[in-house]
Amino acid sequence: MKSVVLIGAGNLATQLGLRFKEVGVAIEQVYSRSVDSAKKLADLLSAEFTTETRNIFSADIYIIALADKAFHSVLENIDFKNALILHTAGSISLTELKSYSSNYGVFYPLQTFSKERKVEFETIPICVEANSEENLNEIKKLAQLCSKDVREINSEQRKSLHLAAIFCCNFVNHMYHLSAEVTETHAVDFNILRPLIKETVAKIDLMHPKDAQTGPAVRYDENIMDKHLAQLEDEKLMKELYAKLSKSINYYQNK
Repeated sequence: MKSVVLIGAGNLATQLGLRFKEVGVAIEQVYSRSVDSAKKLADLLSAEFTTETRNIFSADIYIIALADKAFHSVLENIDFKNALILHTAGSISLTELKSYSSNYGVFYPLQTFSKERKVEFETIPICVEANSEENLNEIKKLAQLCSKDVREINSEQRKSLHLAAIFCCNFVNHMYHLSAEVTETHAVDFNILRPLIKETVAKIDLMHPKDAQTGPAVRYDENIMDKHLAQLEDEKLMKELYAKLSKSINYYQNK
């Protein structure tokens, strides 16, 4: 079994490390700038840990699971000795690794992760890419241990997927947050919306999102929309967002 070092200890690194452990891929070391994060994940994985790039072990494979803003500032301080480097980012091109090793690729699980919430990894699409056929085959073997859904996706396609994921995950979750703000401001339990949320999500398994769209913005019912906007008079940003989203819904439904 090839030796693996995990660079990062955040949400993705945690769930990926735990999945590797489940399928018998041993993580030898975890790196993080935070002692607490590095030690906590290393303990879960029965691995060593370090917070110093100069102390990172030599390995066959390095998995980079860092925030985009920390990507180059960390990697430029590591001597990878031409080992296989895999990044896990949605919006970083494959070629951004070429200055660190002659063997590099992408291992991008398309999912939202939290440290404390276990995910069904075998159903997660893992998007792979590499600078050579040999490296691609190596990455595929690793990915297929983790998931039944492994896909060759190039950097441009992956960037588009990441953008789409922002809309369908991060932005949608923010809408839940705003819904909670509205209900809690008026002393209504947010839980009353959970069946509605579940049904909205369930529809996506049965129909195209455009066909599932309902509400006053589809028909541009200004009477109802004006009432809602009046309710948001003291929440300027939310009011502006409501108006723009309603306009967007109407435009794309009738495009």
